[in-house]
Amino acid sequence: MQICDRTATELAELIRKKELSAVEVLESCLERVAAVDGRPGAIRDAADVMQESDKQAVHAFITLTAERAKAQASAIDKKISLGETVGPLAGVPFTVKDIFCVKGTPSTAASKILANFVAPYTATAVERLEAAGGVMLGKVNLDEFTYGSSNESTAFQPAPRNPWKLDRVPGGSSGGSVSSVAAGEAPLSLGTDTAGSIRQPAAFTGVVGLKPTYGRVSRYGLIAFGSSLDCPGPVARNARDAALMLEAMAGADPRDSTASMRSVPRYSAGLDESIKGKRIGLSPDYFMVTYPDPETGEYIQRPIPEEMKRIVLEAADLLAKAGAEIVEDVPMPNTRYGIPAYFVISRVEAASNLHRFDGVKYGYRTPNHEDDLQMLYRRSRGEGFGPQPKLRILMGMYVSAAQYSEQYYKRAQQIRAMIRNDYDVIFDPQGKYRLDSLLTPTTPTSAFPIGDVYGDTVLMQYADQFTVPANHAGIPGIAIPAGLDAERLPLSIQLLGPDFSEGDLLCFAHHYELATANATWRLEKPDVLRA
Repeated sequence: MQICDRTATELAELIRKKELSAVEVLESCLERVAAVDGRPGAIRDAADVMQESDKQAVHAFITLTAERAKAQASAIDKKISLGETVGPLAGVPFTVKDIFCVKGTPSTAASKILANFVAPYTATAVERLEAAGGVMLGKVNLDEFTYGSSNESTAFQPAPRNPWKLDRVPGGSSGGSVSSVAAGEAPLSLGTDTAGSIRQPAAFTGVVGLKPTYGRVSRYGLIAFGSSLDCPGPVARNARDAALMLEAMAGADPRDSTASMRSVPRYSAGLDESIKGKRIGLSPDYFMVTYPDPETGEYIQRPIPEEMKRIVLEAADLLAKAGAEIVEDVPMPNTRYGIPAYFVISRVEAASNLHRFDGVKYGYRTPNHEDDLQMLYRRSRGEGFGPQPKLRILMGMYVSAAQYSEQYYKRAQQIRAMIRNDYDVIFDPQGKYRLDSLLTPTTPTSAFPIGDVYGDTVLMQYADQFTVPANHAGIPGIAIPAGLDAERLPLSIQLLGPDFSEGDLLCFAHHYELATANATWRLEKPDVLRA
């Protein structure tokens, strides 16, 4: 096993014991990046066509901050040599989804309109990871402004590819984050989850992805998509690493009024606690994909593939053997409406947040001279935004207009409240179900081929059907690798819990990892790492 393939927990311990240096760990990660990543994503002109070699690389990065990382790693080694205290992530490299501002680095949101923007400050989550001793390796690719579920919409091409099979998408919008972890380029990555944008790509690439409770991690320095939905969260190789990362970055922040004032537990200390008597539910509503017929508008139900249902039931059996009580037939009737409600709410919030990009204060400005300010705005935004931001602006403005607000936006918010109520009912400690967690598939399918779904916004969105309800409700959820399908692509289960139950979810995930530690699928490696 190469150094870069070790877990964050192992690396931090070895560095503190002086059995490895932070510089050695960083060099191993940089060697892996050089071996598998290929050309970084960039704004390219029409003449710069896709090369055959581009199809054989991961392309997780937009900006590799190697010199900055070397300075941080050297500083950690110096502290250790002097006997000074170092943080829990001492010397552990991590990547950052390029939707977070990091002072002195390009912070692009994978959009042409921010291609020349260098952030003047650092996001709280990144600041705290570095304060804990983490070493920022670079900024990784994403769907433009996080708008997508495959990472194909990035303006910075080549787009990331799935390390398991390079002709498959890594998922989105945190595609660069999960690809960098799955390919062994870094043990940890910071992503964001607005409709499943950590959990869905984590499922597609065989890593752990955690969406915390809304407000558990500060959004300060995060370039906003849907302000009531966005959640920064960890991407890692296992539950213990995710717990370590969440401990480092969670907590109150005076610069973000939505950040929770609750104290942050030591998540890593609770991983080995018994789960005896914990109640974990299964819902038939998560074994069906429900979508509107494009011709009639009526809802069609289609069962998920048998292998997706099987891994959930097998996980339930393993958790039951570990002491959990499995509760079947838990009703979640409003899950089916999560995507339509998200279509409306997220677009209204996106349109509002995108108004600040006008070509005047920062970012891209049209090179054409314009005497009229309105025309300057129109040209700068028209040339700077890609298709997905434009679609969201148009739809957001339409459904929030006075004549349609009651019909669309208000109704979507009512559905959101109904979805939240479904979770309140099943997690109510005095109620009928009294669940500690709901166990579901993370996605309806494994990773789909590049180009197969891109361009069909509706079909793309339904990859998030099982993840988006948690964003509506604000509750936490974790995606955990659970096997491989017949094509040797990762499969994943999801655990959802009540507000601020991250500790329980990480504990359940850890027990599942222990129960499957000797499974043959855990020995498999992504294609890019196979000799």
